[in-house]
Amino acid sequence: MKANNKYTSFHAAIALAFALILATGTASSTPGEATGQAIQHLLGYVSESGMTFVRNASEYTSTEAAEHMLKKYRHFRDDIETPDDFIELCATKSLLSGNPYRVIDSEGNVLHTSDWLRAELATWQVRSP
Repeated sequence: MKANNKYTSFHAAIALAFALILATGTASSTPGEATGQAIQHLLGYVSESGMTFVRNASEYTSTEAAEHMLKKYRHFRDDIETPDDFIELCATKSLLSGNPYRVIDSEGNVLHTSDWLRAELATWQVRSP
């Protein structure tokens, strides 16, 4: 039960941080409402996934991965106009090494994080009004 509360708290913290970023930016430096909702969903999806994320040959928890993506979002927010921009700039590869980010599921399957998030984005967009 505590782990679930931890993830719920982190998801709430991401939502709050993202809302503050949107509220303090100018119209030209923040994504539109639909894009913001998609990015918030993707960050929550990452943080709650329980997957293992690999960045520069080191493994990270899903919470750590979401935190890292949020930091990259803050850095690149002026360049992000679409959810795919967010995935490309914040969840595809390391800026330092150029190595792709990967995600490992509970069965040991390894996927590129960008492919995994694009699949979730497509699913979410079908479900969202």
